[in-house]
Amino acid sequence: MSTRAVATAHSIVGFTTCACLLIFYATGEPFGSINDVGNAALGILSLVLAWLVHPSRVLVGVAAVGTVLTIVGTVLVMSGITGYYLAGLWSSAGFALIGVWLVGSARQVGRTGLVAGVVMLLGLIGVPGIFLGIDDLDTAPVWTFVAGASWAGTYLLFPAWSLRLARQDRAESVA
Repeated sequence: MSTRAVATAHSIVGFTTCACLLIFYATGEPFGSINDVGNAALGILSLVLAWLVHPSRVLVGVAAVGTVLTIVGTVLVMSGITGYYLAGLWSSAGFALIGVWLVGSARQVGRTGLVAGVVMLLGLIGVPGIFLGIDDLDTAPVWTFVAGASWAGTYLLFPAWSLRLARQDRAESVA
């Protein structure tokens, strides 16, 4: 399994998942469900990238916990246990932990990866919303919307970094 292949798949899944969310808001299903599955797939691919790019046991462990949370978010919404808002808080918390890996791997991932990771960290702001069970967009506190800004890192900046990584001749020299 090459870093280039995983990075390419990661960028495709990330951008496609983002597009599905936008199409869902415009037209409806099945694009919401495709987005949900894409979140879990993006989490898994993120973990594989973490292992390939900077296999620090501690940072990869943090990314692994993040991956589990992205899958939990998908399972919660697809099974109907929660609505999309609470499931999104779970997933954004998971991607925030993957962002911890990016920030902690700044020397290996370069500026683009670092910026993506910092934006993804905003998902941690939503963690109290998970414990409070916040699942209604209309009554959600304003601070949970700040957590929502983390998706710009997850769906745009992180896949852009992956695309750049895939185009590099050597994965170790990503700037």
